[in-house]
Amino acid sequence: MWALRAAGLLCLLLAAGLGPCPPPALLPDTVLSPVGGNVTLHCPPGRPEPSGAVSWRLESQAGSREHVRPAGPGGSLLLLRVQLNDSGRYSCYADGCLVQSLRLLVEEPPEPPSFSCARRSPAKDVLCEWQPQRRPSPRTRAVLWVKKWLSGDNATEQQCRYFPKAEKFTCRLRVPPSEDDTLLLVSVSVRNGAGSATSKDQVISANRVLKPDPPGSVRAEPVERAPQKLRVAWTYPPSWDPRFYRLHFQVRYRAERSHSYTEVDQLRDVSLVLHDAWQGARHRVQVRALEEFGHGSWSEWSQEAVGTPWADPSDVQLQTDAYGSQFPSDYEFYGETFTAPLGCPGSSTEGETGPADGDGSAVPLSTFLVTGGSLLLGIALLAGILVRYRKKWRRGPLGQGKASGVHHALVPLAPPSPTSPLSEAPLLSPPASPGSSGCPGSPGSQDFGPFDVTNMDYLLVPQ
Repeated sequence: MWALRAAGLLCLLLAAGLGPCPPPALLPDTVLSPVGGNVTLHCPPGRPEPSGAVSWRLESQAGSREHVRPAGPGGSLLLLRVQLNDSGRYSCYADGCLVQSLRLLVEEPPEPPSFSCARRSPAKDVLCEWQPQRRPSPRTRAVLWVKKWLSGDNATEQQCRYFPKAEKFTCRLRVPPSEDDTLLLVSVSVRNGAGSATSKDQVISANRVLKPDPPGSVRAEPVERAPQKLRVAWTYPPSWDPRFYRLHFQVRYRAERSHSYTEVDQLRDVSLVLHDAWQGARHRVQVRALEEFGHGSWSEWSQEAVGTPWADPSDVQLQTDAYGSQFPSDYEFYGETFTAPLGCPGSSTEGETGPADGDGSAVPLSTFLVTGGSLLLGIALLAGILVRYRKKWRRGPLGQGKASGVHHALVPLAPPSPTSPLSEAPLLSPPASPGSSGCPGSPGSQDFGPFDVTNMDYLLVPQ
């Protein structure tokens, strides 16, 4: 009696401290075995061997498993390397009559849970989850204990559920909107027939564990006629209602050839134009979200979106020619009408090959005629210019041909003698008046001197 009271008091104390009660005691007809162990079931244990043929059945059905065999010596049943699915009720029959029924429980003590709590939105419940390293037995149960921190209130119990596809336990905690900032002391207890385990206590609040889902529909699109810009757009996660609660976002991006990210923070809108994208390079972009007032933590990064800035089609063609294609050979540059000289590898006679046709790559004859005529005209003009300037270069400073390499000055170095004709004749004769008589030696005479500026014959008449 005192032992039962002590056990009950211990259970209450542990519950007040968010600790689990000891696992329930096994029933007398239950046999516990760890995974991979060997189990021997006796029929009946501690009694004389029953007369007649002895057989064992699992859950009132004939055992068909490989390790379920007919009874051995003394009517016992030996099970080798039992697994979780070997658990069940085994019944011993002698001559068709039930002699003994035993329950086999194949389990291992559960792992100490290492859980974490998160809230996807202020309108959602808090979820505490963890993933055990090995699959738990079907009889494993988990409980979330919750109480207000530094208060004398009793802890409340929230049942947890195991999801086989996700292979994790999930505990749901409902928090009223008025208690979003209330500190809570939480703990998880896991137990089965083989034992129990308890996690460490954690102090949380609904706002502290707020963690949005990653933004969705992230895309990176080019901006028309902007080779260094990218427009990034995304949407709110489906679990977040933007009509009542807002988010701000962070964008990180990099060119595929770069290993470092550039980050842009404090974004309120769901789009952004990048102004420093690498021209012609593919970029990878990701977005994450945080509650607008900074409550909780950042979401995980979204899936990567890939985009390339806008490129001029002519530039794309040039880049394709530079990186993706081969330059044509000397004979292929002007079309297929040009062939290699005779005697060279790959050459052929006119009768063997003939003119190129089929793809329109041959250069028309008119093109050669126009090009040849333009070339001849240019040569003729150049020759005329050279001849003209050659005559001018050969003439002297006064229009006379050079007789020798000695240049004569127009003005003598020494004063002329009194008898010199240069002392009386001026260097330049005055121009004739319209009314001059035309007599020789008169001011209006048409007898121009060799240095008269009005005499243009030496410029027009060839020497």
